[in-house]
Order: sequence, then C-alpha cells, then structure tokens
Amino acid sequence: MDTEPPTERPADADLDAVADIDWCYEAVQGVSRTFAITIDVLEEPMASYICVGYLLCRVADTVEDAGHIPPDEQAHLLRLYDEALDPDEETTIDEFRDAVDPWLPGESDDLSADDLDEADWDAEDWEVVAESPKVVATFASLGDDAQSAIYPPVSELVGGMAEFVDRYADDGGLRIRTIDELEEYCWYAAGTVGELITNLLAQDVDDRRAEILRANARGFALLLQLVNVAKDVSDDFREENNVYLPASWLREHGVSPSGVTEPENEPEVAGVIHRVTRHARGYMDDAQRYLEALPESRGNTLEAWAIPYLLAVGTSRELLERPEDVVREGGVKVSRSEVMGLVQLFKSDSVDRENIGEIRSQLEDEPFSPS
Repeated sequence: MDTEPPTERPADADLDAVADIDWCYEAVQGVSRTFAITIDVLEEPMASYICVGYLLCRVADTVEDAGHIPPDEQAHLLRLYDEALDPDEETTIDEFRDAVDPWLPGESDDLSADDLDEADWDAEDWEVVAESPKVVATFASLGDDAQSAIYPPVSELVGGMAEFVDRYADDGGLRIRTIDELEEYCWYAAGTVGELITNLLAQDVDDRRAEILRANARGFALLLQLVNVAKDVSDDFREENNVYLPASWLREHGVSPSGVTEPENEPEVAGVIHRVTRHARGYMDDAQRYLEALPESRGNTLEAWAIPYLLAVGTSRELLERPEDVVREGGVKVSRSEVMGLVQLFKSDSVDRENIGEIRSQLEDEPFSPS
C-alpha cells in the first residue's frame, strides 16, 4: 500500500517542516508495511506525530540490529543518539550522524543500491539513519505537547536497547534466556512505542479512560512484538545473529540457541515457536480492551490500531498452524489478499468497537473473508 501524506497539516507547521514530514511519510513506507498502513489511515496531526515518533525509534532499532558494528560501538552510538534527543543535553544530532557515518553502507555519503545489496543491508533502514538530522528536525517542529509525549518513551527504548547490547556484548548477538527476559526486551522494543502512542491519545480523554488505555497498552504492544519474534526467528538469526526464543524453552526441546535454523531441529524449534505464539495470544484480551477505549480525536482512528491488532491475530493463527515454516521457509505471514480485505473492510465503515471481537474470533480460526 502506498502511504500518501494527508493533505491537511498541523496548524503551526512551516514549509520546511512540511517538506520534511513528506519525506518521513515516504521513509515509513520503505521500512515498515504495518506502520505504513497505520499512518495511511490516520489523519493530521496524529499521522505526523506517529510517523515521526516511529522513525525516531527506527534509527535506534537499526543501530541495535547492526551485526557489522561491534557491541561497544553500538552501545556508544545508542547513548549518543539518546543524548542528542535530550533537550537538556548539549550533544547535537549532527554529532550522532558524524559518529555513525563510518558504519553506513558504502561510502560515507553513498547509499547506492549496489553497495547495499552486496552487504545484505536494508537500504531504507539505513537511509533513515543517514537522514536522522532531518527526522529530529521534523520532530522539533511538532510542538511542545507532541514532543513531551514522544520523547520519554523514545529515550527509554534507546536506553533499553543499549542495555541489551551491553548485556550480550560477549555473545556476538542477543541470546534471550527466559520468557521474562523476552518480555523485558519486548517492552523496550515495542512497549515503549505503545507508551508513546498512549501518551498522545490520553491527552484527549478523561482520567478513567486514560487509566484503561495505560493499563492495557503493555499487553497490546507485547502481543504484536511476540508475534513478530515468533515469525522472524530465521531472519533474526541469519541477518542479525539474534535469538529471541527463550533459551530455557529451546533447551527443554534439546536445542541450543545457535541451532534455531538447522533443518534437523525443525520440529523442536517449531514447538517453541508454537509456545511463544500461544503466550502472545494471552495478550489479545488486553489489546482488545485498549482498542475499545481509544479516542478518535486529533486525527486518530480506530482502524489505525485495529488493523495491526487483527493482522497479529491472523499471523498468530498461521504460526500455530504451520510453525515449522518459520524454519523451513524463513517465516510465515498472512496473505496479501487477507491484508487488503481487512483494509477494505474498514474503508467500508462497517467496523466499530462492538464488532472488533467478532472479527477477531473469525481470524483466530480461519483467514478473513467478508461475510
């Protein structure tokens, strides 16, 4: 789906900021299909807030996933980036950009497709890192309320990623030990993004509704991130040398973390993927309560968050039915027709809070088909 910038902008946006927001919309389309769909169905100003907030997180995520950067340098870059975002620090985003420059694909100012392909690096992710000064400048244009809602969770995400890099510096990559540690990591990687979203949404609701949002935001984020962990086992190991499946669960099945992609371990790893997926499904009720409480104001829409939720439900269904495909074929996902069917369902205005649960129940058992 192409993500088109909404035609209306925040009232205080100047022309330079508008141009940078347009670039940010194009960048999100390249780095995340799910967030591209989400932002496409938001309106202003929420669309810009979520778009820029997500890209701030993506810079850190790309550095944290970079297997070619030594762990000590990764942690240094992440902390430098956090300082550059902190309004109370003197560090500038240009200092971070200069520090990360030697680690960008190709020549320092050359992000050519050939260089990126040779290195097996994601061109769009690294372009966002290269353009981090533009992302931060756009963030600074959003206004004080948005910045105060976005910065604290972004800072927590960046600090948490640096902590995990330090924790596993001697292992060459992350090796999550237990389900509790996995949830800790998922909080930094996704729960903080959920907190960012909730900070923005809770500004427009009464205290009781804000309490419901905050009580269920963690569950919403963990559902989405745990499903990602389960479906991306092969890519995470081969591309980043990270193993997020809990080592304690793998060892119960007689597999070491370094063996998660070995064909002979397919049945055992599939069993752990199945178990993580079942664990993820335990958060579906929390996520649904979150959706039922979220406001539709300042450009926020139900479909922006219901679609990722329902796609996670559908992906969990596929994982439970064929977890071995994660090892055998590199992953599982719902079909493009199912994705587009859900998008079109929301565009038809036939979905509201009351029937999200009905759609969820259908998706838990079978692919989506309009009735």
